[in-house]
Amino acid sequence: MGTQKIIVIGGVAAGASFAARLRRLDEHAQITLLERGPDVSFANCGLPYYVGGEITERSALAVQTPESLTALLALDVRTGCEAVSIDRAGRRVEVRYLADDRHEWLAYDRLMLAPGAKPLRPSLPGIDDTRVMTLRNLQDMDRIATAATPGRRAVVIGAGFIGVEMSEQLRHKGLSVHLVELQPQIFPQLDAPMTALLASELRAHDIEIILGDGVARFEPVVGELNCHLNSGRVLAADLVILSIGVMPDTALAREAGLALGPRGHIVVNNFMQTSDPAIYAAGDAVLTADRLSGEAVNLPMGGPANRQGRVAADHICLGGKAQPYPGSLGTAIVRGFSVAAGITGWSEKRLQAAGRTYESVTVNAEHHAGYYPGAQPITLKILWEPASGRLLGAQATGCEGIDKRLDVLATAIIAGMTIDDLCHLEFAYAPPFGAAKDVINLAGFAACDRRDGLVRHITELPQDPQVQIVDVRGKALAEAFPLPVAALNIPFPSLRDNLARLDRTRPVVTVCAMGKTSYFAARVLAQEGFDVKSFSGGVRGNLDPRSPGKVSG
Repeated sequence: MGTQKIIVIGGVAAGASFAARLRRLDEHAQITLLERGPDVSFANCGLPYYVGGEITERSALAVQTPESLTALLALDVRTGCEAVSIDRAGRRVEVRYLADDRHEWLAYDRLMLAPGAKPLRPSLPGIDDTRVMTLRNLQDMDRIATAATPGRRAVVIGAGFIGVEMSEQLRHKGLSVHLVELQPQIFPQLDAPMTALLASELRAHDIEIILGDGVARFEPVVGELNCHLNSGRVLAADLVILSIGVMPDTALAREAGLALGPRGHIVVNNFMQTSDPAIYAAGDAVLTADRLSGEAVNLPMGGPANRQGRVAADHICLGGKAQPYPGSLGTAIVRGFSVAAGITGWSEKRLQAAGRTYESVTVNAEHHAGYYPGAQPITLKILWEPASGRLLGAQATGCEGIDKRLDVLATAIIAGMTIDDLCHLEFAYAPPFGAAKDVINLAGFAACDRRDGLVRHITELPQDPQVQIVDVRGKALAEAFPLPVAALNIPFPSLRDNLARLDRTRPVVTVCAMGKTSYFAARVLAQEGFDVKSFSGGVRGNLDPRSPGKVSG
């Protein structure tokens, strides 16, 4: 292979994984890793958990140090070193050493750009106040951890991954927390009903959630920082965490004339080459293919970044043996205290925005056998293509086993599996671990029943007084947790004996706690000649469990 000169701009996930893989493939390459900051490889997804004290040792977040990378991989690691320009024709990079402002040109045969993304900081009055913080690196983490002392007041702007995680961790530290989200739901990556349990869990831990509102300006006053919201409400804070999204850090690529997407991300092929074949790019700053549609998307996530770095190294060293990057699904999960919520593939609102046809069902079950102690509920939603039955996406929420189901369904989507396939997936079963019919099997059953015309689903309780809503839960449960609309309570065991209480000329919607019994009831009524639909997912999957009668989202 000869002696290749490889320069890597940026470490962390993409850059460090690229350098490590390249060294394993080419022991003689001259690999130089340039990093503007002091840290070249750290666990950025773990930063919130150090702030909250769940991770107690700061050193645990430093996956590799400059010294360890040098010793393990024989890299030339240069921290405090900023790449300021790229001479593509001469294949060299101009670097500036921050300590003494010295400049130097470094030659390369191949160049890897892994600059990552930086938090959005919109031009709002007062946003430059030092109490308005973002979280990108270990130094940001240190500043937040120092400011986050018990008894102080925190305002978290944005309820995505970082916003939810930081809200949880700041409460762990004993701060009061307001979580502000411009959208009408937290965790906007999911469909609204699937966030109800997570939002309820955050509220149960005294986090005030403010939805449909955003920050307009920050005003420093004596001893505090006032956050003025668009609604006119003012929140007093000692610190503010801004987590409203990220933007690609691609000024260097733009100045070098590399092709960029409409929002500034670097355009790459499926071997991670940019518009200049000698320059590769990976990580949060690039556009790659969506695994389902093939469209160019950006997914600022650690897993894809690591795999992209590996693909680029393979292409440089293995040539035709290298496997292309196949794209990403965006599989992700977040935790709020005892509740987890996550997604893989496309959500319903994304499918609607794209104008794609789809079907969906929501089911509820326990994460292991219900009779075995400790069974926890899972709500699972799947979406599929009607013509082929192929899975398009899935979402899950609950207290246990959420990651397992998302991982299985992500694999199923990549494999092109259908709702019929879900019915017959085999799972490791023993009462402490699962159920004889896993919730994924149940989702497949429900989807096939819908496709085969055995049941019609409805996802919102109708307000039309002509529709007869039949609550088939037990009387005590129906009285303790009433529906938000007028309903007739006929417990399912007595339904066949009470058909005369229903008007056969009017449509019926059956409702239960988890969706299964309402399906049973709908089957009875359909075969008795009623025009009937079942409320998909039941009360547990669609109504706020801590505010009975309040529709989620």
